[in-house]
Amino acid sequence: MRTISGLFLFILLLPLFLVACGLVNPAPDSCDGEGMLFKDDFSGDQDCGWQQYSQGGAVVEITDGALRVSTSQPGQIWWTNPGRTFDDVVITTTARQVSGPDNNAYGVICRYQDENNFYIFLISGDGYYAIGKYQTGSDQIIYLTENGQYVFSDVINQGVATNLIRATCAGNQLSLSVNGIPLTTIEDPTFVRGDVGVGVSTLEPGEAVVHFDDFSVAAP
Repeated sequence: MRTISGLFLFILLLPLFLVACGLVNPAPDSCDGEGMLFKDDFSGDQDCGWQQYSQGGAVVEITDGALRVSTSQPGQIWWTNPGRTFDDVVITTTARQVSGPDNNAYGVICRYQDENNFYIFLISGDGYYAIGKYQTGSDQIIYLTENGQYVFSDVINQGVATNLIRATCAGNQLSLSVNGIPLTTIEDPTFVRGDVGVGVSTLEPGEAVVHFDDFSVAAP
């Protein structure tokens, strides 16, 4: 029902191919503390290094106390990273679908090494979730969730709504919880460290807009 392949800064859907380009990432200020490896409330009080851009129908910006990601290009997922490196992590963020089609995908990234190698945890406005992997040598996303595809869950708040996303990358285990409810845990040994991030896509015409807030990275 849903498939994803990727391009750097965006991942084409149904089906897609990897092509590299690049953005310059500014040197981040210190954004740790309070027992966290990394934390950003997007209040504008500090620069945590997130890539902000307007390109190809997508806009990533920190505004109104949130990291706002929007795209009007069906079949492309756009992401941003703060330019950090972590080993085992628990990533937590509040994601609010502000507008756009419910047939979308949004979530968080862990162990991002480059545009060809990372894990991505996605939910959708119509109540589906998936954990995927991009790896050099494959131009298609490799789904690690049940039956290699998205799975429906009624714990995901659908439509214009807020969801608390929690993704754990600890050793070979990758776990996804939404709104405090564990959804899945799978094992994959491919990547052991890398950056974190967020991403947004629409799979239908219309502009998908998602706000991320209270993004934190902690040790498991």
